[in-house]
Amino acid sequence: MAGLSEQQAQARLKTDGFNELPRQEHRTPLAIVGEVLREPMLALLLVGGGIYLLLGDVQEALILLAFACASIAITTVQETRTERVLDALRDLTSPRALVIRDGTRRRIPGREVVRGDLIVLGEGDRVPADAVLVQAQDLLADESLLTGEAVAVRKSVAATVPPTARPGGDDLPFVYSGALILRGSGLAEVHATGAASEIGKIGQSLRMLDTEPPRLRAQMLRLTRLCAIGGSAVSILALILYGTLRGGWLDAVLAAITIGMSMLPEEFPVVLTVFMAMGAWRISRARVLTRRAASIETLGSATVLCTDKTGTLTENRMSIVELRPADNMTITPPTPLSALTPQAQALALHGLLASAPQPFDPMETAFHAFARTALPDTQLPSRAGWTLARTYGLRPDLLAVTQAWRPDAAKPAFIIAAKGAPEAIAELCHLDDTQRAAIGQALDAMAAQGLRVLGVAKGTYEGKDFPETPRDFTLTFLGLVGIADPLRPSVPAAVRDCRTAGIRIMMITGDYPQTARAIARAAGIDEGATVLTGDAIATLSQPELQERARTATVCARIMPEQKLRIVQALKADDAIVAMTGDGVNDAPSLKAAHIGIAMGGRGTDVAREAAAIVLLDDDFGSIVTAIRLGRRIYDNLRKAMGFIFAVHVPIAGLALLPLVLGYPIIFAPIHIAFLEMVIDPVCTLAFEAETEEDDIMRRPPRPPSEPLFSPPLIVWSLLQGLLVFILVGGIFMFATLRAMPADELRALTFVSLVLSIVSLILVNRSFSTSLVTAIRRPNATLVWILAMVLTVLAASVLAPPIRGLFRFGPLHWHDLALTLGVAATVLIVLETAKIFWRDRLRF
Repeated sequence: MAGLSEQQAQARLKTDGFNELPRQEHRTPLAIVGEVLREPMLALLLVGGGIYLLLGDVQEALILLAFACASIAITTVQETRTERVLDALRDLTSPRALVIRDGTRRRIPGREVVRGDLIVLGEGDRVPADAVLVQAQDLLADESLLTGEAVAVRKSVAATVPPTARPGGDDLPFVYSGALILRGSGLAEVHATGAASEIGKIGQSLRMLDTEPPRLRAQMLRLTRLCAIGGSAVSILALILYGTLRGGWLDAVLAAITIGMSMLPEEFPVVLTVFMAMGAWRISRARVLTRRAASIETLGSATVLCTDKTGTLTENRMSIVELRPADNMTITPPTPLSALTPQAQALALHGLLASAPQPFDPMETAFHAFARTALPDTQLPSRAGWTLARTYGLRPDLLAVTQAWRPDAAKPAFIIAAKGAPEAIAELCHLDDTQRAAIGQALDAMAAQGLRVLGVAKGTYEGKDFPETPRDFTLTFLGLVGIADPLRPSVPAAVRDCRTAGIRIMMITGDYPQTARAIARAAGIDEGATVLTGDAIATLSQPELQERARTATVCARIMPEQKLRIVQALKADDAIVAMTGDGVNDAPSLKAAHIGIAMGGRGTDVAREAAAIVLLDDDFGSIVTAIRLGRRIYDNLRKAMGFIFAVHVPIAGLALLPLVLGYPIIFAPIHIAFLEMVIDPVCTLAFEAETEEDDIMRRPPRPPSEPLFSPPLIVWSLLQGLLVFILVGGIFMFATLRAMPADELRALTFVSLVLSIVSLILVNRSFSTSLVTAIRRPNATLVWILAMVLTVLAASVLAPPIRGLFRFGPLHWHDLALTLGVAATVLIVLETAKIFWRDRLRF
C-alpha cells in the first residue's frame, strides 16, 4: 500500500487543520488579575485597606492589603492552572506517528496526521487518530482512557465496516486516538482527526461546560453587601444625630468615620479567604490537592458521590484471584507455594507459557506475577533457558493464544500451552458435552463474582514443522483461571463512612453489568443493586433519567456523554454531586459536577485539570477525610460568622448609645483598632483551628439551598449580641448616672466589652456541646490569641503610658470585679441557653 502522497497530505492538512483540539482563547495572567480585581469582595478588601491608609492606620491597612494581594495571587495561580486542561488533552492526543506516504514509512509528529493516512501500529504504540483497520495480526488495544474499562479489547479487520461504532467491545475494526496498543500489529486508515475524533469530542464538550459556581462566594457577597449597607446606615445615623444634637458637624464627621470603621465588614471576605486557604493546606496534609478552594466547603454538603470503578474503587491492575483446576478444586490466591496442588502449579506454569515473555497486556502481566509466587524459580521458563518457538495469536474464530516452547535445544519435543476463552479451550481439547457442561457451570459461578475467566490447556508436540492451526495439537484441559481488578482495601470502610454521613454512593463504570454488580457488592455500595445500563439510558429522556438516577446505585456500560447526562440529571434533582474519575472519559463529568475528584497517581492530566480536587495517593478513603474536613471547615466558618455578627451588635449599639442619650463618646480610633485586634485573629485563625464536632460524620448533608447565615443562626447571633449590649450598656448608663469621670467610664465600659467578647468566643466554639466539652478540644491558636489580648488589655488598664494612649482612667478592684461579673454572666446565660435549646442550635 502506497498511502497518501505528500502533496495530498499537505492539502488535507490545510483543509482540515492539525490533528489536535482547537485552541481555547487563553486568558493571560494579567487578564485573570483584572477579572479577580472586579470581584466585589476583593474590591471591598482593597477599599477598606485604602480607607485605613487615609486615616493613618497603617497597620490595619497593611493587613487588609496583604490579604488582598494573597487572594489575588492564589486565585490567579488557580485560574492559570485551569487553562491547561485542553493543553493536556493535546499533549495526550499528539504522539509521534509512523505513516506510509508515497509508498515509504515515515515517522511524523502526530499533529500532522491527516484523513486518509495509513498508520502503522505496533506493540506499545499510542494511536494518533481514529482509524479503520485494513490489516491486523493479534491486535489488542487498551481503550480505558475512553471507556473506563480496564480489560483490553481485541481488534480485527472486518469485511464490511460498520457506519458507526464506539470505543469498547471486541473484534471491532476501529482504533481510537489515545488508545494504547498492548499486543500485535496492524495497519489502519485514518478517518477522523482533531476535534472530530472520539477524544476530540470529549475536549469539545469540556470547552462548552462551565465550572459549577461556588455557592458560598455568592452567599458571602450578599451578606457582605447587607452588612455594608447596615454599616453605612449606622454611620449616616451617627452623623445626623451628632450634628443635630451637639452642633459640631466636623466632630460629627469624625465620629461617623470612626463608627464606620467599626462597622466596616472587612472580616467577612477576610474570613472566607483565610478559611479556604487554610482548608486547602489542611486537606493537602491528608494527601488531597485542592485546585479550587471554594470546593472545600462544598464537600460538606455532598449528597451523592458518583464514583468510577476502574482505578478508583479498584486498584487498576489485573490479578489472579481464583483457580479451578480440572480436579474440581477451588483455590483462592494468595496461597503458600507448599499448599498448591500439582494441578494448580500446572495451571500457573502453562498460563505463563501461553503469555508473552515481555507482557504488555494486563492479564498476561497477572499470569507472570502469579507464576512468580506459585512456581519455584527453577521452573520458570526464563530461568530454565526455554525458548519460544511458535505463537498462534487470537483469531475471531478461535479466541485463544497458543504457544510452543522448546525446553531443550538438543531434543525435538515442544511444550504446548494455550489460554483463552473457556469455550475456545474446550474446542482445542475436543471435550465432550458432559465435560463442557461442567466447565459451563464453573464458568457461570466465577462470572457471577465479576471475574474475567480464561481456560488453560497443555500438550506436547514432536515434529519438524508446526501445523497451520492449533486445532491440530493434542491438548489436555487443565482448568479455569479467574482474573479480577481487585478492590482497594480501604474502600468498604470508606463506603460505610459515606453512608453513615448520609451520602449516597453511585458507581458509574464502562465495565460489564455483572462485573459492576460484583464490585458494588464487595464494596458495600448496595447488596441488591439493580444495574442501569448505558443502553437503557440511551432510550431515556432527561426527565426519565432524572427519575431513575434518584434511586440508582450502579450504572454499567456507560459512555462518556452518558456520565455527563447522569451528573446533570442528579444536579437537576437538587443533589450536590461529587464525581470521581481518572480517565479522559471522566473529564466532562468531573468538570460539570459540583465537586470533581480526580485520581492523582494513575489519573490523566486531563482528569486532574478538569477536577476541583485531586487525590494524590489515589486512595478512595481520602475522600472521606476530605468530606470530614469540608464539614469541619463549613462548621467553623459559620461559627466565625456567627461570632462576627454577634460582636458587631454591641459595638454598634455602644457607638450609638452615647449619641442618642447625649453622653460622652466611648470609642476613638485606637479603641476600634484594639477591637479589630481581638476580632480579626479570633474569627480567622482561632475559629479556623477548631477541631470538628463529635457528630460531624453522623449528620445528614446540608440541604443545597441552606444559606450560610440561616435564620436560626441570625437569631442566635442577635441574642448573643443583644445580651452583651444590654449588660455592658447597663453598666455604662449606671456609671454615667453615678457621675463617674469620663476616662474611668470609658475604661470600665471598654474592659467590660472586651471581656464579654472573650465570653462570646468561648460560647461560639461549639454550637451545641457544653463549654466543658469544647474546652477539652485543644486549640493552641486560640490560647495564644487570648493570652495576647488579655495581656494588652491588662497593660492598657495598669500601665500609665499605655493607659494614657487609650485615654483610660484607673479602675478599682470592684470595677474590675464588675467587668468580670458581666463576662461571667454572658458565659453562664448563653451556655444555659445552649443546654435547653441544644436541638434547635444545630444550625
